[in-house]
Amino acid sequence: MNTFSKSLSLFCILYAPVTLYAGDSLSVKTISMDLALDIAKESIKECRKKGYQVSAVVVDRNGLIQVALRDDLASRFTLQIAEEKANSVILSGLNSGVFRDSRGDIRPELNHLDDIIIMQGALPIEMAGSRIGAIGVSGAPGGDIDESCAQTALDKVSERLEFAE
Repeated sequence: MNTFSKSLSLFCILYAPVTLYAGDSLSVKTISMDLALDIAKESIKECRKKGYQVSAVVVDRNGLIQVALRDDLASRFTLQIAEEKANSVILSGLNSGVFRDSRGDIRPELNHLDDIIIMQGALPIEMAGSRIGAIGVSGAPGGDIDESCAQTALDKVSERLEFAE
């Protein structure tokens, strides 16, 4: 056996396990703390401009809290509701108002799941075509206002979301 053949055989033996298990890992995008913080802050600032004290919770693609902020006078319960709204986006892949409207047939049952509430006021966060998390806002006198504050925040960081790698 010549030197090249020996080298090729050794290479195949050493790297065969790598090729056998190449599909065992995944590369995923998820939201950074800095981006999550900016989105939460901007949501609260927007609702404050409208005269409402709210909380904003950003969860990652798995529904784990990345950032939770409560404005000075917002009720402590707004944190829980904002998180649960964001989790409904992770569950459904839709903004929480659309999900609520489309699943009236099982909405009561869904509201019995731990850490989920089916109410308007949460939006998906997508980066370069991948869902990386969700923002939930709670505390304004209507989910439409909560959602509007979240949307304004997402609009303010849209370039960061659109042009990310």
